[in-house]
Amino acid sequence: MGENNVTQVWSDVIEPLNWDELSALYREAPLGDKKPADLKTVFTNSRFRCFVYENGRLIGVGRALSDGMDCSYICDVAILPSHQNQGLGQAIVAKLVALSVGHKKIILYAVPGKEGFYKKLGFKSMTTAMAIFSNEQGALDGGYVKEN
Repeated sequence: MGENNVTQVWSDVIEPLNWDELSALYREAPLGDKKPADLKTVFTNSRFRCFVYENGRLIGVGRALSDGMDCSYICDVAILPSHQNQGLGQAIVAKLVALSVGHKKIILYAVPGKEGFYKKLGFKSMTTAMAIFSNEQGALDGGYVKEN
C-alpha cells in the first residue's frame, strides 16, 4: 500500500531548491562532496536541469550545459542510493537527451565503471576526449584520466 501513496514530481525550477539537500544527495549518491554554494552556481548556469522529488524529498537530479546548437554536455546525474537501479537515472538522462535534441553532439563523461550504463542509452566511447582537471591527482586516483 505504501507504494500507491508515492508521488513523484519532476521539475527544472531552481528557486525553491534546498541547496543543502542537494549537497547531501551528492554525498549519498556517492558523487563527492559538493558545496551547496558551488551547486547553486553550476545548476543556475546550466541550460537544462532536472530535479525529481518523491513526496517532497529530492531523490534525483541531473543537468546539461549547452550552447543551444553545437554541443550539450550532460553532467552531475545523481540518484539517492535508495532509488538507484529502478530506472530513475536512465529517465533523467533520457530527459536531458530529449532537451538536448538538435545539438550536433551530446557529450558526457561517466564515473569509471559506469560506462556500460551510458552505452545502453546510446552513448559511444570517444577516442579523442581530453581534459584538464584542477585536481589532476584526484582525477588520476579516481580513474578519470590516464598518465601521459
